[in-house]
Amino acid sequence: MRLLACLITTPLLAPLLAPLLWAQETPPNVILILADDLGWGDLGCYGQEKIRTPHIDRMAAEGMRFTQFYAGSTVCAPSRCVLMTGKHLGHAWIRGNARQNLRPADWTVAEAFHAKGYTTGLVGKWGIGHEGTDGMPTRQGFDHFFGYLDQAHAHNYYPSFLIRGEERVPLANVVPKEGKRGQGVATEKSVYAPDLLHADALRFVRESAERPFFLYLAYTIPHANNEAGKRGMEIPDHGAYAELDWPEPQKGHAAMISRMDREIGEILALLTELEMDERTLVLFTSDNGPHREGGNDPDFADSNGPLRGIKRTLYEGGIRVPLVARWPGRIEGGSVSDHVGYFGDMLATACELTGTETPDGLDSKSLLPTLLGDASEQEQHDYLYWEFYERGNARAVRAGKWKAVMKPMTGGTLELFDLDRDAGEKTNVAEREPEVVEAMRAILESAHVPNERWKLPEPKKR
Repeated sequence: MRLLACLITTPLLAPLLAPLLWAQETPPNVILILADDLGWGDLGCYGQEKIRTPHIDRMAAEGMRFTQFYAGSTVCAPSRCVLMTGKHLGHAWIRGNARQNLRPADWTVAEAFHAKGYTTGLVGKWGIGHEGTDGMPTRQGFDHFFGYLDQAHAHNYYPSFLIRGEERVPLANVVPKEGKRGQGVATEKSVYAPDLLHADALRFVRESAERPFFLYLAYTIPHANNEAGKRGMEIPDHGAYAELDWPEPQKGHAAMISRMDREIGEILALLTELEMDERTLVLFTSDNGPHREGGNDPDFADSNGPLRGIKRTLYEGGIRVPLVARWPGRIEGGSVSDHVGYFGDMLATACELTGTETPDGLDSKSLLPTLLGDASEQEQHDYLYWEFYERGNARAVRAGKWKAVMKPMTGGTLELFDLDRDAGEKTNVAEREPEVVEAMRAILESAHVPNERWKLPEPKKR
């Protein structure tokens, strides 16, 4: 081990020996942080100029920033299903934003870690398994859960209850029109749920420090409370943005993101305090692009950066998301990767990190070679695929530099973009690339496997 430790400092040998070195040590802790509706351009390290994110920016400076990473979907539930199960939307069980549950047959990222003796915890928003079902986190590989099960319940930052394990924990907030799913607007706002979630995440890290752990920290920030109209950017105060001459929703949006950033800074500080920095991989990403809800205007802070579209579209702004990875001593500080990956890759990455056999039938490639600086060993996807069942419906595929968007999803017009030259998808080149169009249509048709709950709509008669 001493010889390996010496050799690992040699730049040419580091990519080859790093996996061998950490494999002989204590397996790394993993913290996967997921923001909710955070745009590609909402972070300073991705070009944001109005909203302050110093701690996530520091993560990028000390680790790796991905420029071509994609969410599982352009909306919540299917994106999280892809993240947890390693299957794209042509194969995943949950493909739309309906109230559905993972099944016992669905094998998750948490189960990959749990199989190797990790303590596994989820704090925050789940959205793919509801009360009393097999889809609950505690039945999908998580030892610990505290937060929201139902995605509509998670709209409310001042809910009347949260879930711990499989039981409701009442809160002092009053929500008069609660309904069965717990969504609504509180009339008495006493307890800001994100504060409770942050405290629980810190406690989980402290209590799990003696053995390897996996923490999935799924923020609800900066999602809007959709039921609150233009007051949907719910936050106790606007902090550093309070005195600015901005619209109130934009102050709330910015304050939410900066609040989350501060909490991430506290998590990183705790890792340093517990001397766990060098044995903890921290990943930060978002479940889809920025939203136009709760009074928020994504154009105000240029939340999608140079990309076209926002949440609920399959253009780049709806599905291309930040990914920042920090692992001191393993990931080179300040590195940038243009590897084309997506949420489904988290499962194969978890398997390679822990030495778990990757199941058959996944659409998942481990990101570990890229993270450890050996891009030559990185497996590439033949294509990435998405389906979207709302608002006119659409499908999309990316293969190499080519991106195709078909609307509607059956028999629709196919737009084609060369992302190497046109990341903003301003120029549809379908007419001058007929062979590429046909190849992309063939992928679109083969990628979709029929699902009893999610069937492609019949083409409209002309």
